Amino acid sequence: MALTRILQVLTIMDRGGAESMIMNYYRNIDRDKVQFDFLVHRKQKGAFDDEIKSLGGNIYRLDPISPFFPKKYYTQLRNFFNEHKEYQVIHSHLNTFSCFPLKIAKEFNIPCRIAHAHIALDRVSLATFFTQKESFKEILKKVVKFQLRKKVKNDATHYFSCGDKAGKWLFGKSTPFVMMNNAIDTKKFSYDTSIEKTYRKEFNFGSDELVIGHVGRFSSQKNHAFLLQIFASLLEKKSNCRLVCIGDGPLRESLEKQAENLSIIDKVHFLGVRTDIPQLLQMLDVFVFPSFYEGLPVTLIEAQAAGLKILASDTITTEVHLTEDIEFLSIDQPAIVWADKISKIEIGAKNDNTDLIIKGDYDIVSNTKNIQEFYKEQTEI
Repeated sequence: MALTRILQVLTIMDRGGAESMIMNYYRNIDRDKVQFDFLVHRKQKGAFDDEIKSLGGNIYRLDPISPFFPKKYYTQLRNFFNEHKEYQVIHSHLNTFSCFPLKIAKEFNIPCRIAHAHIALDRVSLATFFTQKESFKEILKKVVKFQLRKKVKNDATHYFSCGDKAGKWLFGKSTPFVMMNNAIDTKKFSYDTSIEKTYRKEFNFGSDELVIGHVGRFSSQKNHAFLLQIFASLLEKKSNCRLVCIGDGPLRESLEKQAENLSIIDKVHFLGVRTDIPQLLQMLDVFVFPSFYEGLPVTLIEAQAAGLKILASDTITTEVHLTEDIEFLSIDQPAIVWADKISKIEIGAKNDNTDLIIKGDYDIVSNTKNIQEFYKEQTEI
């Protein structure tokens, strides 16, 4: 049987949600039958690049896409497709920006052109510019994305989404789409007391300390500034708490400064990008996730698999509600309300949620078989 090569299109293969999701599938797919190659839009090396190459994948780099001046990008992509005629499937994870690579893919008669929705944005109104919850630059980016989403369906042949909310946002309520779950290797995240003890000892966390955690890129979307305010309010109620922030990004320096200004820096641990996320989750008690918007965040699936108590913003789709360990709260509520909720969470033995994750169809094994069959079907038509 001929090997099928799929061109996965992303910005950069760092440890973001969409990137981690596609790597979960890549690790588990039968690579004697289906192989992934990656078209990225940053010159710098991504966190997953070495692993991709070790698994047999190729990485191709183009310049970043300018939504206002795309001609240079179109020229680069035409040159790419002139050199690489092996692809019958292009799977774009660029959300609204998928309209750019799919336009040229259609021009080159690539038969399967997948647009994949990973986020659902809140509506932008005039009042948005005065709330000061997000920067002016981020709001303008949203406005551009709202305009571009009208073009995504023009050149796609298939519509995929991580969840119902993201799919309806990008493609519209009347357009059917395929659900490609943000599946995980459940066994890697299942609660393990020995790992919990080892990691808490490594970080010198006492057995009586409440450890709050967050995993995510330091960008305005994730609302870290509010997370730090919540933690500062929590410390006023319970002094024996720690906050662990895993990830990196453009706002990290300003958030570290905010932690200093709030006089909580000695209780906050900025760990940067890590490869041991399953183990780090084991040492946490509570996972706090106050994002402005998401698609269906894989980190919340992972946190539930680890048995953590979770407090997440109600902007996130309830599809992620797979266990009784997660609760939703409005980010319009003040930080003290979130802190009060956290302080009342009963910490005890963590639940083994393995069966619930599998029952909810978020285990990687069965999901990988489905996408592998889909890819093969498209190339055998």
